[in-house]
Amino acid sequence: MLMADKVLRWERAWFPPAIMGVVSLVFLIIYYLDPSVLSGVSCFVMFLCLADYLVPILAPRIFGSNKWTTEQQQRFHEICSNLVKTRRRAVGWWKRLFTLKEEKPKMYFMTMIVSLAAVAWVGQQVHNLLLTYLIVTSLLLLPGLNQHGIISKYIGMAKREINKLLKQKEKKNE
Repeated sequence: MLMADKVLRWERAWFPPAIMGVVSLVFLIIYYLDPSVLSGVSCFVMFLCLADYLVPILAPRIFGSNKWTTEQQQRFHEICSNLVKTRRRAVGWWKRLFTLKEEKPKMYFMTMIVSLAAVAWVGQQVHNLLLTYLIVTSLLLLPGLNQHGIISKYIGMAKREINKLLKQKEKKNE
């Protein structure tokens, strides 16, 4: 888990290209083999079973059998805390959605219809495998983007531009 965290947070410069390469290779194999849904799910579960069997055997040989340090314990605790925070955020968004449904049903209805129509349109325009590839790649790169401040940088830029547009609109209205 600690090694996966290091890779996802891009502790080395070559981790982002490695993530992209592995994800691209997996999706190219899926594209080339073009399995049915049942075959794909079966192969995925087979891979999980193989990993469940081999990881306990190979991990000590690959990573060494060093002692668990307090630094590693602290990092493991931080990872678990972040996972719990992420889960709480997701549950919070889910609760806000249902609060909106109860307090402003028309706003909820319009938001859901427009959002789902947009998602359906994107799903119709973009191939399923490409869409899945983009989603998986984005999710795997998200921790590193967040760790290196790239997301906050571009969100800040977007907020400044939106504020400029709103100020220009206010000046025109005056």
